[in-house]
Amino acid sequence: MCGIVGYVGDQETVPILIGGLAKLEYRGYDSAGVAVLQGEKIEIRRTVGKLVNLQKSLKEKELKGTVGIGHTRWATHGKPSEQNAHPHRSKGCVLVHNGIIENYQPLKHQLEAEGYRFQSETDTEVVAHLIDKYLEQGMTLAEAVRAATKEVRGSYALAVISEREPGTMIAARSGCPLVVGKTSKACFVASDVMAMLAHTRDVTYLEEGDVAVVTATEIHFTDVDGHPAKRKLTKIIWDTAAAEKGGFPHFMLKEIHEQPQTILDTMRGRYSYDTGEADLPDIGLTPKEFAEAGRTWIVACGTSWHAGLVGKYLLEEMVRRPVQVDIGSEFRYRDPLVGKNDLFITISQSGETADTLAAAREAKDKGARVVSIVNVVGSTLARESDGVLYTHCGPEIGVASTKAFTAQLTALYMLALHMGRVRGTLSVADGKAWLDRLVRLPVLVERVLSREAEIVAIAKRYYKKRNFLFLGRGINYPIALEGALKLKEVSYIHAEGYAAGEMKHGPIALIDKDMPVVVLAPKDRLYEKTVSNLMEVKARHAPVIALVAEGERELGKIADAVFTIPDTHPLLSPILFTIPLQLLAYHIAVLRGADVDQPRNLAKSVTVE
Repeated sequence: MCGIVGYVGDQETVPILIGGLAKLEYRGYDSAGVAVLQGEKIEIRRTVGKLVNLQKSLKEKELKGTVGIGHTRWATHGKPSEQNAHPHRSKGCVLVHNGIIENYQPLKHQLEAEGYRFQSETDTEVVAHLIDKYLEQGMTLAEAVRAATKEVRGSYALAVISEREPGTMIAARSGCPLVVGKTSKACFVASDVMAMLAHTRDVTYLEEGDVAVVTATEIHFTDVDGHPAKRKLTKIIWDTAAAEKGGFPHFMLKEIHEQPQTILDTMRGRYSYDTGEADLPDIGLTPKEFAEAGRTWIVACGTSWHAGLVGKYLLEEMVRRPVQVDIGSEFRYRDPLVGKNDLFITISQSGETADTLAAAREAKDKGARVVSIVNVVGSTLARESDGVLYTHCGPEIGVASTKAFTAQLTALYMLALHMGRVRGTLSVADGKAWLDRLVRLPVLVERVLSREAEIVAIAKRYYKKRNFLFLGRGINYPIALEGALKLKEVSYIHAEGYAAGEMKHGPIALIDKDMPVVVLAPKDRLYEKTVSNLMEVKARHAPVIALVAEGERELGKIADAVFTIPDTHPLLSPILFTIPLQLLAYHIAVLRGADVDQPRNLAKSVTVE
């Protein structure tokens, strides 16, 4: 959700903080602020809206100092306002926070009774006052932070500075991501490693319950009780150019066009033509454990959940075992019948999604083996899983997921191939045939992207419409859901995805000349039924946008707009249908003047409930 950055070193901190916040603005952009130790006092500057407003304020009146913290906010408790923006202060103690303090109300009442006065509507201010309370009792800043965090219930990533200890910053995490980085002359704290890549590639991801004491030259780790903890530095190998737009007008479009490469990168080095197998070295389970696994679960949220739904079709078809797919936020609030030795697959781009993490932890408690599909190396979900399948698609800056989604689908193809070969449902010849199809995907995606102008023309015809319906069947039903979600996220048009066979059970009542219907129609065993659904739509005068397989002619005569998809195996068609839907959402949003990379009310990583 919110983005945190901190710096302790020998350089002016404001440019470093602002540069880091610019990399984190995808995590929230309701307000932004910095706090800088200026002499013996900590000065705070906060503004409502995007980071540019804070930059303007800092140009008008500079802050000088070499120790500071910054924050970009996605509002939870309290509306977006300067009063509710971070950093928050209690006397000489100042902090920034990502997360939610669930018991802030009773803590607030307790602190008010003790004489503390609150200036904001946020839950965060409670933590600032708690830390000050313990500082007043003579504790060090690290001791006070540890004592305060023991009182709170919920999730947090904290960066704290104090006028009492001017060269020290405390970083602490529980349930929300936080990373520290180091050079010979400075140390950094941030919610995401991208915020510090311009300065260092030597980083450590804080683990659950960690408290780090950060100075200009050292980082010391303890647990919440103060016991020393050993944490190793990790060398980040990303090219920083991967986080730049590279000539594209928006990150979203850049990331859409990166998909041939990211699909290839997710497959690269992970298969053997000789054996027709996927080679997944970090998967964590032996062939015997895969073969003996009980039920298979897939749990994820948002776009990753749509990938999981595709995964259900893949695994049931290729592995011939039933698969249950759950939304993370629903899974954790029932008593799921997860059994010992069940295979529990979680999917998360960031590896920090709160609901998915909670589901994985519950599954592990029940004895399941957890395998996660994750993009961010070293993320909490990756560390806590028995095995991991990294998608290797690099940083994704656009809030609406594009390349991470197709990389997740690619990872699921690799996992399905691996499990099919292990369980004996796919022969060597079957495996080789699948690999032949998989390695062709990047080229086919390139072919789709080369025809972007056709999608632009369709977008120009329909961008003023207020409602869209997306229809798909079988393995492409989840892609209809994903297409509708992308359009909603970036253009603010109301859109719904439906299984085409369900149209007659309600949605057909909404169809008229003002509701474009996007139909996904691969040449598969359900093709004729999809044509029938389309005829029902046309009978009600709705404009039809049909995505069809190459060589298909029947739907081209019926639909108002047609886009053809290269021919491939039906189980691989979801990736090829995804690309034009992403482009359609993007170009409609641009035509409507929407902020494509930073849609309102959304954050990239949902690290709180």
